[in-house]
Parts: sequence; structure tokens; C-alpha cells
Amino acid sequence: MSQSLSKIYVHIVFSTKNREQMISDEIKEELFNYLGGVCKNLECNPIQVGGYRDHIHILCLLSKKITLVKLLEEVKSASSKWIKTKGEKFSDFYWQSGYGAFSVNPTEIEVVTNYKKSGRTA
Repeated sequence: MSQSLSKIYVHIVFSTKNREQMISDEIKEELFNYLGGVCKNLECNPIQVGGYRDHIHILCLLSKKITLVKLLEEVKSASSKWIKTKGEKFSDFYWQSGYGAFSVNPTEIEVVTNYKKSGRTA
């Protein structure tokens, strides 16, 4: 095959350190947008980004140019640095070291996005 083809949808979940409820209403939308922007800059097109006070969900199309581990490293590092600029109360913000990542069948994308919209991510 003379060209590469990759279309891997991945649902990523990770938490704040010690599951501390640090994702407040005042920053959550901006944080979700920031996370989506990091994914987009890495050519991992975000389909949906959301979460709750102590965790994040990202549904994206994984780029063929980056490993999953590198994507998570970049997303967590950049967003951790960014969130610390949002005020003194975020100065001790950290993500947990682990994550969950699950491949999603392209026919099930709507099921995953509807699940997240229903509020069941809380």
C-alpha cells in the first residue's frame, strides 16, 4: 500500500490528582475549549470534550502522526500549565498520572456523544 490510512476514534478519560474537585464552573468551558485546541493542534480532531469537577472526557480522532501516550502527555502538560495561570486557587492543580483510553467504533460515535450529553459523566 503506497499510502497510510488511519481512522481511530478514541475516548479518553483522566482525573485530577487525588480526584480533587478542582474543575470549577468558572473555568470548565474555557478548559474544555483549551483541551480541544491542544488536540486540534496535534491533528487529533476533537469531537467532544467535557467532564465534571474531578475528571475529563475527550472523544477525538487519533492522528496517525502521534502516539496515544504522546497525545496524553501533551494534553495534560499544556492544560496543567494553563490552568495554573487562572488564579491562586489553581496553583496546586495537577492531573493524575494515569488515564483510560478506549477505541470507539465509528458507528457508535453518536452513542458516546449522547451518553456524555445526558449528564452521566458526572
